[in-house]
Amino acid sequence: MPIAVVLVIFTVVQEQLSVLLIERAAEPYAGQWALPGGLLLPGESIDGAASRKLADETGVSDVFLEQLYTFDGLGEGRAEAIITYFALVDFARTRLRAELEWRPAWQPVRGLDGLAFENEKIIRYAEVRLRNKLEYTNVGYSLLPPRFTLTQMQKVYEAILAEKLDKRNFRKRVTGLGLVRETGQTVRQGPFRPAMLYEFTRREPMVL
Repeated sequence: MPIAVVLVIFTVVQEQLSVLLIERAAEPYAGQWALPGGLLLPGESIDGAASRKLADETGVSDVFLEQLYTFDGLGEGRAEAIITYFALVDFARTRLRAELEWRPAWQPVRGLDGLAFENEKIIRYAEVRLRNKLEYTNVGYSLLPPRFTLTQMQKVYEAILAEKLDKRNFRKRVTGLGLVRETGQTVRQGPFRPAMLYEFTRREPMVL
């Protein structure tokens, strides 16, 4: 049975939760936006295929990547089963390959509709999973650089949750949970006093 792996790759661009899409160069749905993916290579594991596609499309590999769901009947070419993964990447680290004929591009998640193979259904499913994971894991580490301010971190969370968060409560929560720690270094942003730089206590998936 032909199996395809499809990736929902999230990042935050200009304070908006965004997803990587490609413009299909072949039928069906030529010229329409879709999630990146492809069939497994001979002898390749499903996890291996997902990691390969992630690296091919974004240039990064050591990030959060998790199997999402197995979809059936979405009409993804020759595949009879679609195994989806979702990944979280720091936008500053990504390197999209503009020379590819399918023109990969970051698109804001809000308002996406009319994608090939009804891919918006997969994106919505992944978005809900991501929001839930923010509540009980540290997956936000994969969307931020190794060192960051709490303001940067809060903006990433707000982009995912699509709501403004109270500054004091947010800082109290992430520090109280032991999610992040001070690095002892500061950065100056504009005319304000230097802001403390923080880092995640662990840069690998962890349940809080």
